[in-house]
Amino acid sequence: QVQLVESGGGLVQPGGSLRLSCAASLSIFSIYTMGWYRQAPGKQRELVATITTAGSTKYADSVKGRFTISRDNAKKTVYLQMNNLKPEDTAVYYCNAAWQRYEYWGQGTQVTVSS
Repeated sequence: QVQLVESGGGLVQPGGSLRLSCAASLSIFSIYTMGWYRQAPGKQRELVATITTAGSTKYADSVKGRFTISRDNAKKTVYLQMNNLKPEDTAVYYCNAAWQRYEYWGQGTQVTVSS
């Protein structure tokens, strides 16, 4: 059974940083496009960032220049470095793995930005 396990969330002050990690139990991690999504209370889940098998990245406009997605295929892990966090970044962050018709989600990790 595929599992995606996120970690690294927490409470941080505005302007602070957090690094999220997502460890995947996928048998062939390297073929999956990996992504981070988030869902704030009362809002729909939205794309934050994705990284392809070739390392190409895409970001939501709201996080460009502040967040960086990366992957370590040997460790089967994807990361999201979040800098200069803002209160509007508060949400549950979900890890996603996608390949052809296969798609998997993690359970999510809470990120709260507040003074």
